[in-house]
Amino acid sequence: MTPKRPIYGESALLTPANLMTAFRIVIAPVFIWLIVARGASWWTFVVGAGAGMSDYLDGIVARRHGPTRSGAFLDPLADKVAVLGAMFALVWVGTMALVPVLLILAREVWMTWYRAHQSKSGVSIPARSLPKLKTLVQDFAIAFCVFPPTRQVTDLQEATLWCAVLLTVVTGVQYYLDGRRAQLAAAAT
Repeated sequence: MTPKRPIYGESALLTPANLMTAFRIVIAPVFIWLIVARGASWWTFVVGAGAGMSDYLDGIVARRHGPTRSGAFLDPLADKVAVLGAMFALVWVGTMALVPVLLILAREVWMTWYRAHQSKSGVSIPARSLPKLKTLVQDFAIAFCVFPPTRQVTDLQEATLWCAVLLTVVTGVQYYLDGRRAQLAAAAT
């Protein structure tokens, strides 16, 4: 069976997947505002769930239509804006602790720098599946804080947040080690 050719080329900008990613970038400030203004409410949860679903769906669409360089840049940006913005809003309203959120932020800032540094060196680091689980657990940590039935279940919220921190650190270490291996392999050729 011959694999399907991508519908869009690598340089395409206006693709369905990128439009879903743009939706997530636009809806993130609304979600953050709802967290601050309404806290755990059904509106907050529905808007946050919509942002989370767009992340899931744009990945499916991107794989079907073909990945693009713009999508490779915009999708992680949208994730960072939505997740970190929501987490800092939850810290602001006193629902999340600052330390775990700062640990997640530190990893994301470092990862952004490391990706740029490796890219400038011509090193491409292959993707793994564990970061998808990390993002899902981060989303659940936020969801448990804004979902009305779980807004008072602080043990669940804290446990999920610390699991997200653990996965965030582990995936950062994996990415670093994969980058080092790719760098050494490139130097050997």
